[in-house]
Amino acid sequence: MTGNVGGFEDPSAEVLAEAAAMFGLLASSARLHLMWALSQGESDVTHLADLLGGTLPAVSQHLAKLKVAGLVRSRREGRRQIYYVDDPDTVMVVRLMVGQLTVRSRRTLAPVRKLSG
Repeated sequence: MTGNVGGFEDPSAEVLAEAAAMFGLLASSARLHLMWALSQGESDVTHLADLLGGTLPAVSQHLAKLKVAGLVRSRREGRRQIYYVDDPDTVMVVRLMVGQLTVRSRRTLAPVRKLSG
């Protein structure tokens, strides 16, 4: 079914595939946690590794994947690489999803079940 839904044109197959790939990338709780942290402000890999409780190499690999996908950017500051999210829409999506699920889990005091599909 194609057409106009809620004033928006139906997305192309290519756009839907790209969106699915981005959501798939964020299906990793570590990468989603990184996106959440970076939506709060820029940071270096050492601080992010401490925050996630992960190793520097593992966090660096996650950041590299997010960077290749265009979700995260970086800049050099002396010897440190500073990571940040440069897209306000991406920040909004991450904050909305994580914030909504946080409110829901607090309200029900039950973990969110994984949906099949």
